[in-house]
Amino acid sequence: MKSQAPSTLPRVARRALIKLGQDIAVARKKRRISTVSMAERAFISRSTLTRIEKGDPTVSIGAYITVLAILGLVEGVGELADRSKDVLGLDIEEDRLPRRIAPRRRKMKR
Repeated sequence: MKSQAPSTLPRVARRALIKLGQDIAVARKKRRISTVSMAERAFISRSTLTRIEKGDPTVSIGAYITVLAILGLVEGVGELADRSKDVLGLDIEEDRLPRRIAPRRRKMKR
């Protein structure tokens, strides 16, 4: 059964994957790494590498990250969804703050 990912992927995500694939291809070529060598080092097939370089959304994120690691470009991946830079999430969290905070009531001793 063929994946529905390409047709349901938001346009902005599709563009980002295509750019990532193109950047991976350029980085591989700058390092003079052949497709055969890269595929062997990443433990993937040449056709999977080709799909990565085209920005195929059906390829696992692990395969993308493995290729980025081989190229020495994996460092920024951990920052992609950094919660401290999640402006929308921080705004939502702030909206949920209580308007007022009542002082604690002390229990009376008997």
